[in-house]
Amino acid sequence: MTNMNDMTTTGFRGSEKAYAVLQDVLNFINTDIRPLEVEMGLQWGGEIEPDFLRKIWKMSADAGFYTLLLPEKLGGAGLNTSEVCAVKEGVMASGSVLAAHVLGELSGPPRIGHLFKHASELQIENFLQPICKAEKSVCFALTETDAGSDAAAIQTRAVKDGDHYVLNGQKRFISGGSWADLAIVMAVTDPEKGPAGISAFFVDLASEGCRLETDYAVLSGAGSHADIYMDDVRVPAENLIGQEGSGFRLGMSRIMVNRLLHCSTMVGLAQYALTETMARATGRRQFGRAIAEFQAIQHMLADMNTSLYAARCMMYDAATQLDAGKDIRMESSMCKVFVAESTFKIADTAMQVQGGVGLLKGSAVEAIFRQLRTYRIVTGTSEIQRNTIAKQMLKGAKE
Repeated sequence: MTNMNDMTTTGFRGSEKAYAVLQDVLNFINTDIRPLEVEMGLQWGGEIEPDFLRKIWKMSADAGFYTLLLPEKLGGAGLNTSEVCAVKEGVMASGSVLAAHVLGELSGPPRIGHLFKHASELQIENFLQPICKAEKSVCFALTETDAGSDAAAIQTRAVKDGDHYVLNGQKRFISGGSWADLAIVMAVTDPEKGPAGISAFFVDLASEGCRLETDYAVLSGAGSHADIYMDDVRVPAENLIGQEGSGFRLGMSRIMVNRLLHCSTMVGLAQYALTETMARATGRRQFGRAIAEFQAIQHMLADMNTSLYAARCMMYDAATQLDAGKDIRMESSMCKVFVAESTFKIADTAMQVQGGVGLLKGSAVEAIFRQLRTYRIVTGTSEIQRNTIAKQMLKGAKE
């Protein structure tokens, strides 16, 4: 466990408020969550039973941490962006296998907090509040076989039929889909309008005609993704989020912030990989001395820490700008591409220093290596980030 009382160990940059919040979460993880990880024999990157996850979500909700990252009026701690980054980084650096689940990152409040301002009272009561209470879990279903980076290319259709919409289509690689009760589904309601013809719906995944396929594993681990098939799924018209045609805008409205917030997860995981690697380098002996005494290893450790420092500084600079009300469209993309590629390199070096131990399935460094590799693709590939950066640069040059 990283010693969070030594702020220089983790590079903690948050306020006193954020630090106090983080300490509360870490105490909960150490006291309530870690014993369960040991009892269940959980390993890094391993599949976790949905019923057990629901238990963790409910425990976190009852302790007040499941909605932690939301605004205060929604049951959160009222943290600004910089503070959210600090808390997320610290939690992910804790070394807990279930860290992300404690914060509801893969199933809960952080995925739907921004929808409170768009959802109807009925939707808040039936969907958003149960999610915040850990009574229901949710996934975001946009990606399709031919619609990933080009999100506007989705083919799933929603056709109005009386007081229902009939949905047909397939969603691919949906994170959290395997254990979700609900999906926020992006579907085309008017194919003539392009992105302006895309709408968003709350879909009960137990609906007739809805089917999940989970018989595959992605690089980051087994059991956490699903394909969603919808064949004439009837969805009540009252499940339409906002207005027809507002779905694409709703889906993209948080992307700038989400790209930045994902960086805190990456930095936290990289920090833990470095912590584990330092322990390995100072503890493993070769040729009569600890391998940390060899200059080649020292240079690897130095490069890891330097890259982590740069990534962390970049993230907090962008967060500070956002908290000051600035448009960080370019900065969030720069953070996403730099942090994703830098932290993966940190994990790669960590595996090199760890040697054969780092290759073992179930080890922290091996799992973090795989997880950080996915971030160069998910939530916008590195290439898409570079497109956004260049677009903003050229836009500025013309003004």
